[in-house]
This record gives sequence, C-alpha cells and structure tokens, in this order.
Amino acid sequence: MAFGLLATADADLMEIIGLSLRVSLTALLISCLIGLPLGALVATCRFRGRSALLVLMNALMGLPPVVVGLIVYLYLSRSGPLGWMQLLYTPTAMIIAQTILITPIIAALSRQILEDMHEEYSEQFRSMNVPWRAEIAALLWDGRFSLMTVALAGFGRSIAEVGAVIIVGGNIDHLTRVMTTAIALETSKGDLPLALALGLVLLVIALAVNALAFVMRQAASKFAYG
Repeated sequence: MAFGLLATADADLMEIIGLSLRVSLTALLISCLIGLPLGALVATCRFRGRSALLVLMNALMGLPPVVVGLIVYLYLSRSGPLGWMQLLYTPTAMIIAQTILITPIIAALSRQILEDMHEEYSEQFRSMNVPWRAEIAALLWDGRFSLMTVALAGFGRSIAEVGAVIIVGGNIDHLTRVMTTAIALETSKGDLPLALALGLVLLVIALAVNALAFVMRQAASKFAYG
C-alpha cells in the first residue's frame, strides 16, 4: 500500500513532501546566508569575547527543538511582540524555527573548516597584502566542497525536525503538514500506509544526503591534494 502511494504519486503525499522540501530548503538558504559569513568572521578575526562566542556557537548546536519551538511560539503568538504579523501556524513560522535550529550548526562547522584553512594560508595572505574581504571570499571559494557538506548536514537536520515545527506549525492539513509531523499523526491514527510511504521518502532523502556528502568530501580531498 505504501509503495502504491509512491508509485501513483498520491496528491496528499506529494503535497506533504513538497512543503517539507520547501520549508527545509528555505531555512537552509537563510541559515547559510547567516551562518557562513559568521563562521568566516570568527575564523579569521581575533577580538575580545571570541572565546565566549565560540562556546556559545558550539552550545547552540545542541539546542532542544521543543525549546526553540516554544520560544518562537511565544514571540509569534497573539500576546507576543510579533503577534501582529500573524505568522503562527504558517510555513513561515516553521522556516523561522528551523533557521534558528540549523544556523548555529552551519556557523560552528564552517568556522572550524575556515579556521584551519586560514591558518594554512595566513602567511601567504599577509605577504600579498590581501584585503580582509578578499581573504574571506578566497577561503569560502577554496573550501566550497567542504562547506557544501556543512550545508548538507544542516539540511539533514532540518528535514528531520519534528518538535519545533509541530509547535509553531500546528500540523494543519494542506497548510503546515510536513513529512515528520504527518508520520507522527498518521501513526497515531493507525494510517500506516501513508506513514510508511513518508518514512521511505525520508529514508531515501537521508541516504541521498549522506551519499552526496561523501562525494563532496572526496571532491574536497582531490581538490586539496591535486
């Protein structure tokens, strides 16, 4: 039955998968736009409070999803400071929650990669009087394959998220129901074919992400060693 839903491209199934990918990819894009420059800044600069920022970045990697969902809920609820925007129980609220969850992962992992590269190239940059912005651009470009594995790690984290998105999204049919929340709901209802079909899709996505990350690591190694 689950394979039948996949084979026939069931409309409800495709809708849930499409929303899941849209929410997670949008959150990933925003997280990369924030996390990669932040990671590059911390990797290349020495400033007061840097150690505390590093500790904070690493700690935020383990943010409990339900806590993030609760905080976003409090801000977006009617009585919250952003309640006037009426974003609660919308895909936008889910994107905000996922962005908060994966931005620290993107920032912390990219910081480690770029810091190692910066230590390797710092003398060469100084000898050539390379401007700071050009230095960061060079590091980001040179480490693009490794940074893509970081982005894939962030995507894997976001696509599998359930705690935060169910709090701020509400798991509303045809509006905020994504794969993870749908699996939880359909299992509780006893509708196992749809839950299994969605589980298979999530499994395929997880395998694809890991395979792509492996390919990126291999490409990074070949690029580094010629």
